[in-house]
Amino acid sequence: MALFDLPLAQLRTYRSDSSAPDDFEEFWDTTLKDARALPLDARFAPVDAGLATIDVYDVTFAGYGGHPVRGWLRVPAGATEPLPLVVEFIGYGGGRGLAHENLLWASTGRAHFVMDTRGQGSVWGGGGATADPVGAGPAHPGYMTRGIDAPENYYYRRVFTDAVRAVEAARSHPLTDASRTAVLGASQGGGISVAVGALVPDLVAVAPDVPFLCDFPRAISLTNRHPYREIGLFLKTHRGRTADVLRTLSYFDGVHFAARGRAPALFSTALEDEVCPPSTVFAAFNAWAGPEKEIEVYDFNDHEGGGPYQQERQLRWLRSYL
Repeated sequence: MALFDLPLAQLRTYRSDSSAPDDFEEFWDTTLKDARALPLDARFAPVDAGLATIDVYDVTFAGYGGHPVRGWLRVPAGATEPLPLVVEFIGYGGGRGLAHENLLWASTGRAHFVMDTRGQGSVWGGGGATADPVGAGPAHPGYMTRGIDAPENYYYRRVFTDAVRAVEAARSHPLTDASRTAVLGASQGGGISVAVGALVPDLVAVAPDVPFLCDFPRAISLTNRHPYREIGLFLKTHRGRTADVLRTLSYFDGVHFAARGRAPALFSTALEDEVCPPSTVFAAFNAWAGPEKEIEVYDFNDHEGGGPYQQERQLRWLRSYL
């Protein structure tokens, strides 16, 4: 696969033409206020996962609309004091998996909370356990166009709200130190972490890896790869609705969240990534408002990005913050 996006020198200065809606902050303030009006009801059930060095809790908490959202909390076995907390969000189509999976972050001596993504978890990995009980109008198969008729109905309004509540749920456990919380994720998980980086103002670090859900206007016109292509295929059928769809997406664009992010941030991108094109990642990175930010660039990788190399980079980078 050849490089298909802007040259790296141009990527480093690229800015999205997308504008945040005038009521962007009001929309999210109201959304989160409504969510917090309902009890968080975070429950942590110990699980015998057959592990000697890590304790696992099966978590349920109330997300958007009070809907039950699942997760895992993993901590070093026998921990008795509050630990630095890493909250992780999952890539598109995946679920929280099984209790014994994804042990890296707890192995570093930190608490690790992974949030299930509502309605997903049947494409790869060990599966998910969270339903999305909200209906929607006509949509293309997948999640990108569910409720796309209006911001109030859009699928990612529920997911981003779940994610904020996930941080709150994880912080409520006595073995987590709320003052030392970082969020991270890859692809969709990276896009969610960008949003949470703006919506939760007291995080100590944010690490979006090849993030999805950024610079929608460019993404849907640049790549034919899914999941962005779901939006193009929806508009191929629903002719004349492009302006309305872009208006809805503007409330969920990582570029606009990035402009409100203040925590130190470590991004990554891959120059052959046609799933999350590098210009869309740089659009969010360049918009990130916090003064401490870095981006790792993987020249000849597709959407796998840096893989374990980026994990190694995150491990070293987070030492400064957690």
